[in-house]
Amino acid sequence: MVSILVLVAIVLALLLMTFNYFKLKKFSEGTDDMADIASIIRNGAKTFMVAEYKTIVIVVVIVAVLLSLFIEKFAGLTFILGASMSSATCIIGMRSATYANVRTANKARESLSIGETVKVALTGGSVSGLSVQAFGLLGLLFIITVTGGISPDQTSSGFIAVLKCNPTIMWLTTYSLGCSLVAMFNRVAGGNYTKAADISADIVAKIRHDMPEDDSRMPNTIADFIGDNVNDIAGNCSDLLESFVATIVASLLIAVSITNDNPALFQSTITYPLILASGGLFSCVLGLLFVLVHKSGKDPSRELNMATYISAAAVIIIGGIASFLIFKDAGAYDKFVLGWASPWVSSILGIASGVAIGKITEYYTGTKFKSVRQLAEIAKEGSAFVVTKGDAIGSRSCLLPVLVIVISLLVSGLLCGIYGIAIAALGMLSFVATTVSIDAFGPIADNAGGIAESCHLSPEVRKITDQLDAVGNTTAAIGKGFAIGSAAFATVSLIFAYVGSYSMAVEPVLNVASFAVIAGCIAGGALIEYFSALLTDNTIESAHLMADEGDRQLSEPGVIEGTVRPDYNKCIQMATQQALHKMLIPSLLALFIPVIGGLLFGVEFVGGLLIGATVVAIPRAIFMGNSGGAFDNAKKYIESGLLKGHGKGSRAHKAAVNGDTVGDTRKDVVGVALDIFIKTMSTVANTLAPVFVSFHLF
Repeated sequence: MVSILVLVAIVLALLLMTFNYFKLKKFSEGTDDMADIASIIRNGAKTFMVAEYKTIVIVVVIVAVLLSLFIEKFAGLTFILGASMSSATCIIGMRSATYANVRTANKARESLSIGETVKVALTGGSVSGLSVQAFGLLGLLFIITVTGGISPDQTSSGFIAVLKCNPTIMWLTTYSLGCSLVAMFNRVAGGNYTKAADISADIVAKIRHDMPEDDSRMPNTIADFIGDNVNDIAGNCSDLLESFVATIVASLLIAVSITNDNPALFQSTITYPLILASGGLFSCVLGLLFVLVHKSGKDPSRELNMATYISAAAVIIIGGIASFLIFKDAGAYDKFVLGWASPWVSSILGIASGVAIGKITEYYTGTKFKSVRQLAEIAKEGSAFVVTKGDAIGSRSCLLPVLVIVISLLVSGLLCGIYGIAIAALGMLSFVATTVSIDAFGPIADNAGGIAESCHLSPEVRKITDQLDAVGNTTAAIGKGFAIGSAAFATVSLIFAYVGSYSMAVEPVLNVASFAVIAGCIAGGALIEYFSALLTDNTIESAHLMADEGDRQLSEPGVIEGTVRPDYNKCIQMATQQALHKMLIPSLLALFIPVIGGLLFGVEFVGGLLIGATVVAIPRAIFMGNSGGAFDNAKKYIESGLLKGHGKGSRAHKAAVNGDTVGDTRKDVVGVALDIFIKTMSTVANTLAPVFVSFHLF
């Protein structure tokens, strides 16, 4: 019965996703110039993905073989399944976005209506969002159906029988690991691509030549457009799919570790996460459908918020009904303070946390609020003031989101034990389809504005796309805050599941006074700093090379005059080669560090490693995301003419552009990669915990 309910939600989501995809393609692309630019963007994004996956496939096959040989016979297949589901989501999301960008610009051109234009962008974004939650659940449902359900007393081993493990549990963790690996590669490579292109475009256009940002004479422009799709769409899809899957898997692992001596409660605790996740998917279908079919107003933010509120309200109702039906006769469990309602209240805490983190992020990064306005105002004094003020905004913005996470963890843990913490994490991600749909709205709107400027559409069109772009900047910042918050919850759940996988206690305990744990904590924190520096260096090196290439092409006869078309493909190929060349080492760090630490120093050292990395990564990721978002929107605030006497080309504008260049690497490379880095390490640790128990040198 549970499998049927989950399958119904998946089918409904896939039907709406398919309908929206083909509906989107029926819209006109507009003028020949618009269709031409859109085709270059689409083909460039496809070329990047094909090149990237040539490397990803090799790594996936090698890891899959090792898992089947040494861990569990079929673990390699479920690992490939996870990688495939994540890859499918990336490809579908990116394709829909590269169709939606030009159609959004053309809808603005034809209708001059912001309400109708919003619907086109959200239709494209919904394809990404629905695919994330539907494909993530589909893979899990397949594994659970094939195995006939989760049982706590199964045993199996790899083809080379090194150790025994529970096969179903191992299949779930390796499925999650497959999702993690693809997400790691996509975030690192996509971040390098998009920000190298974006920073180089800003340097060449605004600093060196006083040209518009999206001027088609500049060869870096198209690479920048492509980057929005390969990182903000494909990378974000794989990131949040991994969070969603990892959180469900952590809930199931914790259920197995704490209730396997109570069959009725055991069955209930493994059923509820699946029902909550599928109920959330159904709620997203309702929320997105309502916004897409009702008559639109002139406030894009209101339209997007409405989708979130409807989805969140629906999943709260479904979660409450499910909690009552599933837990009312499940037997007593002393950690459920409120009885059957404890898991439901925990899920509400997670949902409320997600909404709260989004609102806090909006406060620190939105153009309507004082942080960004103060940052724009101080830009009159120069770049040093902008960067210093932006750093202060980023640091200040860490406290409230972290307090939200802390309070939610404490209350859900008090109400429902460690199972409650996992359910709170799942509650936050239960309507992830809507969250990703709204987040994808940002890069689609950004691309639409770029196409409008590149194709020299009328000022009325540009005004509409600029409004959408400003809203998109805020939704993208909120999406990054949500991704970081969900990563915090997911990682904490995975750490509990990791300790529970080798601890004999009913409640997993990690001795933080142990020298091994403390050593691991220190190493984990330092690792985050090293990872951040590695990504920043890689991006800046790539941006410098691309800026020089853009300069070289603009110096050629006829290019800057607009009579000769620049060589877009040269910049696209350069961005692709740099991104792929620099993605391997940072991505493999997340795989190898837990393995090396566990084989050398054992399970407690790895537990400390995960805690130290998480404690440092969460506030750092929030700082990176919010300071970068504030820099970006301060620049947009000035460009919109809202800072009187200081428009485009002014000293204040150039200072804000410098701040935005600093913020680009923070928010779209380091900040978004940190959350997937800690999740991937935690998933690797969960997968290999039995190995670390049996084999370690010290």
